[in-house]
Amino acid sequence: MIRSKSHKDIHFADRFFAGTLQAIAWGVPLLLVFIAIFLTWKSLPTIRLFGFSFLTSQTWDPVQDQFGALPVVYGTLVSSFLAVLLAAPISIGVALFLTELAPSWLARPVGFLVEMLAAIPSVVYGLWGIFVLAPLLRTTVQPALAKSLGHFPLFEGPPLGVGMMAAGVILAIMIIPTIATLSREVFLAIPAIQRENALALGATRWEMMQIAVLKTARSGILGAIILGLGRALGETMAVTMLIGNRAEISASLLAPGQTMSSLLANEYAEASGELHLSALLEVGLLLFLVTFIINALARLFVWRSTLGKSPR
Repeated sequence: MIRSKSHKDIHFADRFFAGTLQAIAWGVPLLLVFIAIFLTWKSLPTIRLFGFSFLTSQTWDPVQDQFGALPVVYGTLVSSFLAVLLAAPISIGVALFLTELAPSWLARPVGFLVEMLAAIPSVVYGLWGIFVLAPLLRTTVQPALAKSLGHFPLFEGPPLGVGMMAAGVILAIMIIPTIATLSREVFLAIPAIQRENALALGATRWEMMQIAVLKTARSGILGAIILGLGRALGETMAVTMLIGNRAEISASLLAPGQTMSSLLANEYAEASGELHLSALLEVGLLLFLVTFIINALARLFVWRSTLGKSPR
């Protein structure tokens, strides 16, 4: 005869399963804490030696043991915000088209193709940028900008192809799926009755989208944009291949630059001295903190939009 499990055995299995899930759930935030502790511990030599000047100095000279992260912080922020500036309108337009205008037979394949952009490896984007995007910028786009807007500091200098503009454009392409997909989910969470009420009151199709969709989903859209910004801040390979990797601050988008992630990719394997390695790890700590804060803010805005209240 098959013996049924005793009441005690069943409760033991339930407790074991619940304890296992609890341990796994606590493991993720503990891993983040351990990463932060490790980066902080390894960064202590430069934190003690340079202090706050590490963030304000523009000198990065491993030979002389002089390290200042301001140029790479500047490059990270400028390339990421340029990417968001280019990607946000396109992404929101794609999300609106898929949820409000496109028929179902078209919305599904187009939505799938947009999401597939996120599955393309970063190095593939970098190769495409080197062989297609950079030559296009160097021969067509940048000369036209320099000719018509060259009197502005943003477009001064020779058209090199690679540089801050190329990095911003490739990042914009890479974060479009993130912003578009999240915006689409936020739009789908809006009750259909709001759209019907707007149309019943005499609103046109665009006025309905403006009032019932975009206005209602403002916090969700902002969260999607911030989450895209978080991904752009931490992107490495494609940016490293296109930004020019020169740790200098320049007002021109045509000039080369460097980001925190590209600095780590270029120099970590060759770091010989303890101070050099500590400086790189402090840059990694800065990048960790910035991306963590950005992603936390993005999740907060998305949750507020989709759930109608702040997460607890």
